[in-house]
Amino acid sequence: MSALAGSAVPRLLPGMRLRRDLVRDQWVLLAPERVIELDDIAYEVVSRIDGVRSVDALVDILAAEFDADRAQVAADVLDLLDDLVAKRVLGA
Repeated sequence: MSALAGSAVPRLLPGMRLRRDLVRDQWVLLAPERVIELDDIAYEVVSRIDGVRSVDALVDILAAEFDADRAQVAADVLDLLDDLVAKRVLGA
């Protein structure tokens, strides 16, 4: 079970920044004294976190954009968001 409900509005916590790391040639989340590398899918999710859209809205956008099964997208998005909450870079 996810720690976030579909109506939750995720946001990056203060001090977190999404940046393109030119040395690694990939997107990363910069946090105080650590770097979290993002794969392409994680970037697609994190780049849409704006502190306004709910988890359900993010899932709808991604499922439509990638023509993917909404239930599978929801499961993947919630897994990623739960991981980021556990790493203390994301809140809702």
